[in-house]
Amino acid sequence: MRELTSGAVFTEWFEPVLLVVVGFLSGAINAVAGGGSLLVFPALLATGMSPLVANVTNAVAQGPGFVGAAISQRSDLTGARRRVWLTSAAAVVGSALGCALLMVLPSEVFDAVVPALVGLSAVLMAFQNTIRGWLGTPAQDAPDRTVLLTVGIFLASVYGGYFGGARSVILIAILVLAATDTMRRLNALKSWLGMIGSAVTLVVYALIAPVDWIAVLMLVPTTVLGGYAGGKVAQKLPANLLRYLVVVIAAAVAVYLVLD
Repeated sequence: MRELTSGAVFTEWFEPVLLVVVGFLSGAINAVAGGGSLLVFPALLATGMSPLVANVTNAVAQGPGFVGAAISQRSDLTGARRRVWLTSAAAVVGSALGCALLMVLPSEVFDAVVPALVGLSAVLMAFQNTIRGWLGTPAQDAPDRTVLLTVGIFLASVYGGYFGGARSVILIAILVLAATDTMRRLNALKSWLGMIGSAVTLVVYALIAPVDWIAVLMLVPTTVLGGYAGGKVAQKLPANLLRYLVVVIAAAVAVYLVLD
């Protein structure tokens, strides 16, 4: 009986501490390199959640981080009204469609697809610079590749609505490939689109998805604090090191989900 009680006490303390620590690290990594949500997903699985519950809980918890980033960077969105409106519309429709697919398709489909999506996130993060080199970037004074930009943001948002891990990485990769602007302004648009997509998923998931709200309440403040701290030291930390750490974790999670 004593062993069972000790184990229960350990579990009772371990899970909140795990979520608090991982939430902080996730926010910091998102601020520096992106992909921090891929740390939260396996942590939620470790608490005993199913992949579906872990996914929707992770998506809801990550949303506030985009709000702070979008507000702080809103001045960098001026002068690109057409680009902002087109990509915003694509993000709203795509995110809603992704949420609908998550809720409509059988859970067996989600269990089968998620390992591939996690693996895709790991590949995109690991080889994003190589992929950009293959596709080429627009010339300095070239107009936006409007079709590629709009369709790309739409598909990335479908992905984000269905499984939100590393959505910001995919968004910035598409923006760099299809839009002509400074990295600072494109990063601001990425934050804006991430906020819009998160808002859509938050509304849909809050109404009809099995969100673990206790986990959300533990993750949100630590994620915000981690994002603030990460933003303060972003220029001093080796972003590539953090990015590849997330790649390794994402790959391990993908393998685990395949074998589980």
